[in-house]
Amino acid sequence: MANKISSNTWSQVASRQSILLLLPLGSCEQHGPHLPLDTDTQIAQYLCAQAALHNDRILIAPSLTISASGEHAGFPGTLSIGTDALTQVLIEIVRSADWCSGVVFVNGHGGNADAVAAAIHTLTNEQRNVVSWWPRIEHGDAHAGASETSMMLAINPEQVNMAVAEAGATQPLSQLETQLRSGGVRAVSLNGVLGNPTTATVEHGQNLLSQLTRDLVTFINEHSN
Repeated sequence: MANKISSNTWSQVASRQSILLLLPLGSCEQHGPHLPLDTDTQIAQYLCAQAALHNDRILIAPSLTISASGEHAGFPGTLSIGTDALTQVLIEIVRSADWCSGVVFVNGHGGNADAVAAAIHTLTNEQRNVVSWWPRIEHGDAHAGASETSMMLAINPEQVNMAVAEAGATQPLSQLETQLRSGGVRAVSLNGVLGNPTTATVEHGQNLLSQLTRDLVTFINEHSN
């Protein structure tokens, strides 16, 4: 039976026991001159698919592909519904999924953090079983740098244009935080990159994806009934 919920009929879903629904949260936003706008979505989808190989209770919901990306305003191609709208969308999706035993938000975009936190607060107060997993990469860069570029080289190399990859703002985020909050990414990086993608490799991407898959599988096992 397919792991994507959209590939099943309602009766097939009903026949499954104790379903865990994974919801990939992506974005449609600039990722420098070398990565596609749906980079966050592709990474979240990939990790969900890998996790499903380790747990037959998992079904994967359609991804949220436009989310809260206001910090990338000013770059053509970026689309955003904002934090308030995303919060309500997440709440309503989980409310509609009372037929499953729990929902896991699998996050691919840090800009969704406030919406995710607000939605989980509301939903847990309603006694719904929902948790959120975030990727943690030690010493990783912030946006469209070596980490994301390496993962995309491993997932979908045809959509990575290393010929135009170039470093952006490479300072620690702590040094950029004030400008980022006031003016968004455009205020600190004209090419939209926070990091240096030119050092990216397929091997590094494969290692990162393996690490994140293990982390996600462990998280799911710890939080599932």
